[in-house]
Amino acid sequence: MLEIKDARVSYGINAGIREATVDFRPGEIVGLFGENGAGKTTLMNAILGYVPLSGGKITLDGKKITRKDMTRISIASSEHTLFPQFTAREHRDFFKTFFPRFNDERYEFLMKFFDLPENLPYRSFSTGHKNQLETILALSQGADYVLLDEPFAGNDIFNREDFYKLLLGILEPTECLIISTHLIEEIKHFVGRVVLIHKTKIVGDKTIEDLENEGIDLISWMRSVYQHDEGRVGKLLQDLRKDKED
Repeated sequence: MLEIKDARVSYGINAGIREATVDFRPGEIVGLFGENGAGKTTLMNAILGYVPLSGGKITLDGKKITRKDMTRISIASSEHTLFPQFTAREHRDFFKTFFPRFNDERYEFLMKFFDLPENLPYRSFSTGHKNQLETILALSQGADYVLLDEPFAGNDIFNREDFYKLLLGILEPTECLIISTHLIEEIKHFVGRVVLIHKTKIVGDKTIEDLENEGIDLISWMRSVYQHDEGRVGKLLQDLRKDKED
């Protein structure tokens, strides 16, 4: 189990994460949802040790995460951090050097699915293709916990829909997938659990089954948790019209 307890991340006087407590278990597909700047990426970076905690702790199977555990956690971000001059195959060879459980069969399968070229440099890829390659490598690393941070940017809707179905077919029962995305309507039938972050705090955590049992749809629950004012736009437009009339 990947457990986060009272974790805090600070950027000077600003909070990146405030007292986050949540855990992720093998076999789960979790949607990590929140507005821009809510803290989703910061939370993922904290799990990987990319940003230091200013309080609390993050553990893997009850123990502090060390460099030895990095083969058990992978990430695909939309920040395009791979080697610009490397081809896809060179990236595969590089990852195999450091990740002994690298899954060649899954890599080949996903490369074929996305129809990506293996012998062109990464810098020549489109934004969508770059995100696809990062996702392929994260899913092929052999990690127990796979973090996907906006992995679908630059991909068309049909490609995304097929990929959701594909993931359900290839994931092992022991793998945990944590997806941060704004494409909530698209993946609400794909995830089994949703964790909500709002203004750097975790404010909601429910399984889709819980929501169904309560007779609440995901979007309505999110509006309730975020206290979203559905009439806000109408009020703003009304005020704008009044200002023009005045």
